[in-house]
Amino acid sequence: MLTILHGDDIAASRKAFLDLKQKHPDALFLEGEKLTLNDLEQAFASDGLFVTSKIVFIEQLLTKKKKSKERDELIEKLNSYASSHEIMLWEGKELDKSALTSVKTATVRPFKLPQALFAFLDALKPNNVKQLLSLFHQTLETSEAEMIFFMLIRHTRLLLALSSSLVLFSSVIPAKAGIYNKDPRVKPEDDKKNEIDELKRMAPWQKSKLERQAKLFENAQLLALYDRLFAIEFAQKTGNLTSSLVSTIDFFLTEI
Repeated sequence: MLTILHGDDIAASRKAFLDLKQKHPDALFLEGEKLTLNDLEQAFASDGLFVTSKIVFIEQLLTKKKKSKERDELIEKLNSYASSHEIMLWEGKELDKSALTSVKTATVRPFKLPQALFAFLDALKPNNVKQLLSLFHQTLETSEAEMIFFMLIRHTRLLLALSSSLVLFSSVIPAKAGIYNKDPRVKPEDDKKNEIDELKRMAPWQKSKLERQAKLFENAQLLALYDRLFAIEFAQKTGNLTSSLVSTIDFFLTEI
């Protein structure tokens, strides 16, 4: 049996994968990005005269292994081994249809983020504090504060990347977001190489929706919000957050 765990709720899919591993401490673990055909064949090789069923966990094969003939052969091998062995694949993002259909024998376990979280992120706009606070606390009923905070950072970064005048700030905090041009004279819209990965993978309707949301903010305001989130994250990681993360996010939302 071959099972794929994937989805945009990375924390939940990862936990499920690790829980399964914990139940099978003697199972084999393989790192998908570095996996070779020889590694895979050795992992499933029989130790005696009789074929024994094995349990194998593989991490990030479809996500990080570059598309190649070897990758296709690895997937073909996994499909053939699935009839007599138990194979668990974990992928650190939501896979597209083409990636899933390539693993023909797989049972797919998707882990989706709650819709309440996306409603909260869509509500990010100036002078909308009451709705933001309400949606934030609704989202807390189904998502951990840490996940909401992570998505809040990501969403703000995307809005900032789409800001039409981002070039004005390209030399201010280049180490923070990973989205700024090395040369401030080059506009992001003219240099697709500098576009962050999330935007490259987005469907046109998703990107258009974010662009409309970004236009609701002044460029300086988006930068200030991102700067504030960066400061909160730093304080959290260094143990210097003066109040709970929920209270800190509450206060942050009142500043929008």
